[in-house]
Amino acid sequence: MASSIRSSAVAVEVRRLGTVDYVDAWEQQRRLLDARVAGGPDTLLLLQHPSVYTAGKRTEPHERPVDGTPVVDTDRGGKITWHGPGQLVGYPIIGLAEPLDVVNFVRRVEEALIAVCTELGLPAGRVEGRSGVWLPADGPRPARKIGAIGIRVSRGTTLHGFSLNCDCDLSAFSAIVPCGIADAGVTSLTAELGRRVTVAEVTDAVAQRVCDALDGRLALSGVASTPTPPA
Repeated sequence: MASSIRSSAVAVEVRRLGTVDYVDAWEQQRRLLDARVAGGPDTLLLLQHPSVYTAGKRTEPHERPVDGTPVVDTDRGGKITWHGPGQLVGYPIIGLAEPLDVVNFVRRVEEALIAVCTELGLPAGRVEGRSGVWLPADGPRPARKIGAIGIRVSRGTTLHGFSLNCDCDLSAFSAIVPCGIADAGVTSLTAELGRRVTVAEVTDAVAQRVCDALDGRLALSGVASTPTPPA
């Protein structure tokens, strides 16, 4: 069993918040980060957002909506993405153990989402050179992204986090180049399983698996062997 990536041995405090405006959630993350640095608990926020586009620091102008739809520019890593109803969003505010290993943190969060998808019967995994959680190409369909990750580390503590598409409106991604990737698709649990999979159905499993992964109770699986250009 791997060791915990967290600097605290106290259990992660999981908060299920329902639907929260993106900017309000961002402000709450910053308050929780200040509290964590001051000795407070690690926290995992689980929620949904009203429909919004958010851009990471590496977003290029041509990847933004072409129709002038507003975008919230953030200080997380990654590129542009969409959040909205039917998508579970998680913000782990976690104090990392020394030495800081941000890549390992991302891999652990990926592993948690992979485990949830696998338990639902989907062959989710990684794509080499790209973050997030993917379903492999099959026949005419390209590889499809079902979970996205974009984080920032400040004062040894993580901000921002991940999203898992449950039963969201995938057409929202058509106005952008999601995560800067033009040669792959975006999908959801509902689209892949052929039945409605709600945020409520998977929230508890995601909470458990993320905590398992961060504390070393979930082993990391291998990276997909088919190389692709870096995102």
